[in-house]
Amino acid sequence: MPSLVSVPALAETADTALAGVPDEYRHYFNGRPLPFVKRHWEFPGLAASIPLARAFLDTCAAARDSDFRYLFALLGTELSTNAIKHSRSGEEGQTFVLRATRTPTGLTLVCRDNGAPHDGPPVPLAPGAERLAAESGRGLALVDSFATTWGDNGHPSIRKVWFHLAYDMTGSSWPAA
Repeated sequence: MPSLVSVPALAETADTALAGVPDEYRHYFNGRPLPFVKRHWEFPGLAASIPLARAFLDTCAAARDSDFRYLFALLGTELSTNAIKHSRSGEEGQTFVLRATRTPTGLTLVCRDNGAPHDGPPVPLAPGAERLAAESGRGLALVDSFATTWGDNGHPSIRKVWFHLAYDMTGSSWPAA
């Protein structure tokens, strides 16, 4: 399988997304590998936060090959988008948090959002293969297929959805996709 082009670094001059990031934390978003065990960031619950979240995810995986970087950023972006679209984190003034943890075998990402929206319960997942054709829940079908493992805490008010992606992508259908 040919390698994918990695996610481009967030352009500081072209984008105001870094405006609220203190100088001492800008390296979280520059796409360059740096050693870390745990790294987290709290993002505004706005669609405009997605490019910054994607830059954060790409930087967390920067020490890995392009396929791993792409897949880690793709799955993390899906969780970030779900936090904004399907939880109270998308309401005015709300936030979501991404926490990456590096282990000897892979990266784990936890997305903490502010739980079910006030206007109803969380959107349930469609069963099995129907998820890819469903109006909602397709993104979690990607996470289910491409992450090594994943899950959530099942708590309706402070939800944590997580995935682990092994460096060798064991348990992921990505290499076969």
